[in-house]
Amino acid sequence: MTLLADTGVVFGRYLRATLRSKTNLFFGMLQPLLFLALFGPLLTKLSLGVSGSSWQALVPGVLIQLALLGGSYVGLGLLMDRNLGIIDRMRVTPVDPLALLLGRVLRDVVQLVVQSVLLVLLGLAFGLRAPLAGVLIGLLFVAVLSAALSALSYGLAMNVRTPPEFAAIANTAGMPLMLLSGLLLPMSLAPGWLDGASHAVPFRYTVDAVRQTFLGHYANGTVALGAAITLALAALCLALGARLFRRAER
Repeated sequence: MTLLADTGVVFGRYLRATLRSKTNLFFGMLQPLLFLALFGPLLTKLSLGVSGSSWQALVPGVLIQLALLGGSYVGLGLLMDRNLGIIDRMRVTPVDPLALLLGRVLRDVVQLVVQSVLLVLLGLAFGLRAPLAGVLIGLLFVAVLSAALSALSYGLAMNVRTPPEFAAIANTAGMPLMLLSGLLLPMSLAPGWLDGASHAVPFRYTVDAVRQTFLGHYANGTVALGAAITLALAALCLALGARLFRRAER
């Protein structure tokens, strides 16, 4: 079998498992929807220092937050499978070892994009107004970022021993990155030193780019820079995740 075919087989297996897990599916989709519904109205009368409505600033940030948190913690599932011996049993099959990673990543991308669509629909119900092309470009950013972080998360999960160790690393790395990315509130509201520090965080450029697409701006420097940095980050994370995944086979 080819890598592409093997990836499809692994993707189908984990997608069916996800669809069968009604509880995880329900609460996985409910949490970001509740966050948007309960937090978004608090910003409607505030000046956020950016163009457009508060929803055009918040919804893109929540989309990237979903990709960041959703992609970063998927490794916990792989870690449990590894501890149960499921990964070892799959390795002795003819399936390409890299497909074991890519199939899971593809499942995560599909799941997170579907959740993102639901978030956008809820945002529209609350008052979000964004062009269809801008929303589709935003979803593409979510897909690329989700794939990158999922691959890195799986690579990490193959090289730690217990779920608490994984959670400690993910929390320590994820929290400052999320706060410095301006996901919920634009960094233009931050003091100068904090705004300056946020320029070292690649997710900031992704968020800024998606906010521009939701305003209908597609060909400006912010979008181009965000796309370039997001693609570079994705390439780095995918390469590093694959390397860590393969190293654990030795």
